[in-house]
Amino acid sequence: MASIASKLRQLQSKACQATQFASKHGEVYYKQMIEQNKEHIQEPATVETCNRLAKQLFYTRLASVPGRREAFRKEVDQVKQAWKNRKDVKVEELGVAALFGLECFAWYCAGEIVGRGFTFTGYKV
Repeated sequence: MASIASKLRQLQSKACQATQFASKHGEVYYKQMIEQNKEHIQEPATVETCNRLAKQLFYTRLASVPGRREAFRKEVDQVKQAWKNRKDVKVEELGVAALFGLECFAWYCAGEIVGRGFTFTGYKV
């Protein structure tokens, strides 16, 4: 129980440090970010403007679905064609495919570890 209390005190201390840092430097960072990105700001900043932009984003993304679906179909066709010609595949291409698969698996494992709270067993201490 003492180790949990010790970890809680450490966590509280780090939270206080983060809060102090944010309160000291947050306003400067905010002003700098706004200044650098002011061409993206819509005036007037009203609820109606925000709702209009949200609708524009949603329907623009929705309108892009057919193009993305077609691109996906082309990629699937390329994979099918590569599978048909698998006897002609070079060792270098197999190596790249193996490394890509390994990288995907590593990112999956990293995501699982992060999702469990950076534990390997699933139990938090």
